[in-house]
Formats: sequence, structure tokens, C-alpha cells
Amino acid sequence: MKIEIPVKLFGKDFLIPDTIVNSWIILIILTIFALIVNSKIKKAEAGEKPSGLLNVVEALVEFVDGLVKSTMGPDKMFFAPYILTLIMFLLVANLFGLIGFTPPTSDYSVTFTLALMTFFLTQYYSFKTSGFLGYFKNFTEPMAFLTPLNIIGELANPISLSFRLFGNILSGVIIMGLLYSALGYFAPILTPVLHAYFDVFSGVLQTFIFAMLTMIFVGGAMD
Repeated sequence: MKIEIPVKLFGKDFLIPDTIVNSWIILIILTIFALIVNSKIKKAEAGEKPSGLLNVVEALVEFVDGLVKSTMGPDKMFFAPYILTLIMFLLVANLFGLIGFTPPTSDYSVTFTLALMTFFLTQYYSFKTSGFLGYFKNFTEPMAFLTPLNIIGELANPISLSFRLFGNILSGVIIMGLLYSALGYFAPILTPVLHAYFDVFSGVLQTFIFAMLTMIFVGGAMD
């Protein structure tokens, strides 16, 4: 299913692609989900064991907290809400193909934007931790003549991070599209197993990898 929005701006016609529209849909879904959870938390009793939706949310929060604590350190737990938000968005975006929509992460502009967020967070915390002189001195280590390579390596991080996510999700979309075209009416019978791999397994795995690399990059900059 493709939902594209034509827009006329400054006398020119533009088309907002379905991947961007789907990103907005996911943001709306996650916002409504957060409001529902917030409402349930306010009504819940502090001494009672959570059940239903709150139980699932608590398990997810504890998982992310443990992940941040073991990867970045207990002194960086303030970063957990961002990682939880990132994981939830990527997980829903990567699995969006299961309900017939184009996954937003199959669009490089989406994955590159997410990678740039990681890149700028890394640079910000590196500058904040090391100071003005220390930030630029980091590029000269361990030897000054390696400075160009260190700069290139730093700039390559968002490119490699975005291409890894984009390539894996897009390849799944292309392969499944070709199979549906080739199999025709038999596609619903033969493709569920492939959906389990290309959409579910690959989507969850790429979400975990992106979140882990984000924590490693930003945590390393903080240290």
C-alpha cells in the first residue's frame, strides 16, 4: 500500500514519498501509544504488580535500561529514554512491511537522518567531555600524521551506519516484491516463512544493531 501526498510549493509540484508519510504514521501511532501508557501509569497503584500492557512496557524499559547500563555504563542511564524511543521507532518501521506498507527504513533519507542524529550526538558529547582543545586533539591520536584518517573515519560512521540499516531492509523489500510478482496467487502460501526472516528476524536484528552502535559511539565519546 502506497500513500503519497502531492504538494505545491513556490509554484512547483512536489510528491512526498510513501516512506516519509509512513514515518509520520508511525510517529502518530507511537505518540498515541505513549499517551495510553501514561494514562494507565497514572491510574496504577504503586504497590500493585503491573499487568497487561503495563507489564509489557515495564519489561521493555527494564531491558533497555539493562542494555544501556551494560553498554554505556551506570553513569549514563539518562541516555536510556532516547535509546528506548529509537528502538521503538525502528522496530515498528522495520516491521511495517508486514501489514502491506513500505518500511520507512527502506528509504535512505530516513536511515541517513537517524545516523546523522547519532553522529551529532557523538560529536556533541565528545566536545562536551573533552573541551574545545581536547576535542580537536582527539583527532591527532595516537599520532598526528593519522589526523586525516581519523577525520575520514569519523565522517564514515554515519554513512556505514545508515547504509547497513537501509541495505538490509531495502533488500528484503525488493526480494519479497519479486517473489510476490513471480508466485502470483501462490504467494500467500509460500512467502510467510520468508516474511519471518526478511521482515521479522532481519527487522529486529537491524534495530538491535543500530541501537547498539549508537550506544557504543556516543558512550565512547562520553568517555
